[in-house]
Amino acid sequence: MDDPVSAFVPGSRVRIEGRAGGPLAGLTFAAKDLFDVAGVPTGGGNHDWPTGRPVPARHAWAVQTLLDAGATLIGKTITDEVSLGILGENAFDGTPVNTRAPNRVPGGSSSGSAAAVAAGICDTALGTDTGGSVRVPASFCGLYGIRPTHGRIDVTGMLPQAPTSDTTGWFARDAATFTRVSAVILGEAIPAALPGRLVVAVDTFGFADTGVAAALQPMVKKLARLIGSSCEEVMAPQGLSVWARAQRTLQPVEALATFRNWLDERNPRMAFSVARGLVMAAATPESERGWANLMRQEARGRMAHLLPPGTILCLPTTPFPAPLRGQKLSVLDPLRDRITCLCAQGGLAGHPQVSLPGATVDGLPIGLSIIGPRGSDATLVAVAQAMAG
Repeated sequence: MDDPVSAFVPGSRVRIEGRAGGPLAGLTFAAKDLFDVAGVPTGGGNHDWPTGRPVPARHAWAVQTLLDAGATLIGKTITDEVSLGILGENAFDGTPVNTRAPNRVPGGSSSGSAAAVAAGICDTALGTDTGGSVRVPASFCGLYGIRPTHGRIDVTGMLPQAPTSDTTGWFARDAATFTRVSAVILGEAIPAALPGRLVVAVDTFGFADTGVAAALQPMVKKLARLIGSSCEEVMAPQGLSVWARAQRTLQPVEALATFRNWLDERNPRMAFSVARGLVMAAATPESERGWANLMRQEARGRMAHLLPPGTILCLPTTPFPAPLRGQKLSVLDPLRDRITCLCAQGGLAGHPQVSLPGATVDGLPIGLSIIGPRGSDATLVAVAQAMAG
């Protein structure tokens, strides 16, 4: 099995045939190396993570669901280290190639899954999204990607990071495949009816690079025509950076709780940028955590207000296209912070979000995101399908 974009975990590749005759028969998929596959160690993007752990005896729920639907698993893909990354560069396994922008990062932490789909190696792939890890690579690689309603998809057999934000997600190159896969994982038919109202989040477009905001306008106009009624609103009255600060407080603190025993027992090898985040989480005062939880409640209330039934909201998925590979930490840290400003609402409020491909800036892909009320995942997929028509 060829891997021209270095998307798959180094070593022998697993292949498991899907059930004959299922609704996804004929499709192939890959699974981020946070999902258990029976008989294969779950690597988690860190060479010390599998040490001392039993090899999984069962598939993760998402893997089993796709296999039962007829899709064939062709391998496990590279992830940022224990999913603690957003750009897709892994110090242990390398950086998968973004075929739409080969000298630039694919986005993370579901980097290998996005790269494999973008390169046409598989039809769809499983990722995870805590702080943007499906949405960001979907934008950078020109793919459809979904972060479902938090708590909707069974995460059994998926390596956790921050459970109050963690979700399973998936990618596809085209709307038809995205719709087929989404119907199976969501467990419901994709409706024909579309929402009746669109909210354009003007603060998010103002925050994005000028070229990004301009490049997305044709998609926004098409979406407004499709929905029929649109208006402009501020998504985060407190400030996008304030929401981002809350997410950057809550997510690392939860991640530290998840990995604390492993860190204590194994003293694992870690990239500096990953270890630094966990160290900073350990130093976060209780007052900051309390403030962040209050801000989460405010964000949830704001998103619920903006998104009553029958309404969707749109925003740029990322504020800029994929950055160059191999840049210094001093360059990358501000970029990560800006990305979080457009992704924090996912972990804070838990609403479903789909990133749509279709725009470019200087030839580089950039995604437009649509967000709906909690539980409206299938409706967002229907909008994605209609936008492709």
